[in-house]
Amino acid sequence: MRIRVVNPNTTAAMTRTIGAAAAAVAAPGTIVEAVHPRMGPASIESHYEEALAVPGVLEQVAIGEADGVDAYVVACFGDPGLDAARELAAGPVIGIAEAGFHAAAMLGRRFGVVTTLGRTVGRAHELADRYGFAPLVTEVRACEVPVLALDDPASDARATVIEECRAVVAGGADAVVLGCAGMADFCAAVSRAICAPVVDGVAAATVLAESLVRLGLTTGKHGEYASPPPKPMSGVLAPFERVAQVAA
Repeated sequence: MRIRVVNPNTTAAMTRTIGAAAAAVAAPGTIVEAVHPRMGPASIESHYEEALAVPGVLEQVAIGEADGVDAYVVACFGDPGLDAARELAAGPVIGIAEAGFHAAAMLGRRFGVVTTLGRTVGRAHELADRYGFAPLVTEVRACEVPVLALDDPASDARATVIEECRAVVAGGADAVVLGCAGMADFCAAVSRAICAPVVDGVAAATVLAESLVRLGLTTGKHGEYASPPPKPMSGVLAPFERVAQVAA
C-alpha cells in the first residue's frame, strides 16, 4: 500500500517532519511518501495562503494518481483542497483536521484544539462545524506561534504549545487536538507533559487512510465527488486542464 502525505506548503523541513510522523504509525508494508508542492507559500497562516496552496496540493494528487498511489493525507489543519482532491483521486483522501476531530471524539466527552496564530481560530471552528463536532469542542486556543517557529530550536514555541494544551485540559477538555501539522513530531511529548490524550492529525489521518484502503472503501464517485468535467483552463492554470477520456 502506498500513502502520499501532502504537505501543502513548500517548506522541505516540515515535509520531513510530517513524513516521519506518518511513517512512525504506518503498518509494515505501507509505503509513506511525504511530498510538498513545487509552488505555493512557505507556510499557511491565512485564507490567502490557503487558497494559493490548493493548486500545489492538486498537482501532487495528480502525480500520485499517475504513479498508482492508494490514498492521500492532506497535511495542513485547514484541510486545504480536500474536496477537490477527492474529485481527482481514485482512493481515499483524508484531511488532518478531519481525522484529528474523529479521533479525539472517541477519547472523551469533549476536546479542545490548540492552534498557531489567532487568525486561524475561525477556520478550526468552521471545520469542526462542518465535520459535525462543534458541540464537542470546548475551545480553540491559539498559541500566537508562527508555523515555521515550531521547527526552530531557538524558539520557545514548543514550550508554549505544551502550556496552551495544559490550559485546554484545565478548561474541561478530555483530549486535545494539535492544530498544525508542524506539531506532529512532539505530540507524544505534549501528551506526557499534560497527562492527557493529545491527537496529532497527521498520524490519525495516516492510520485512517490505511484502514479505508484495507476495507476496500473509497470516495463515492456518483455525485459531488465525481471526476471533474473536461474544461479549458488558461494562463498559469493551463497545466491543470482536464481532457475528455476516450473510451477503449
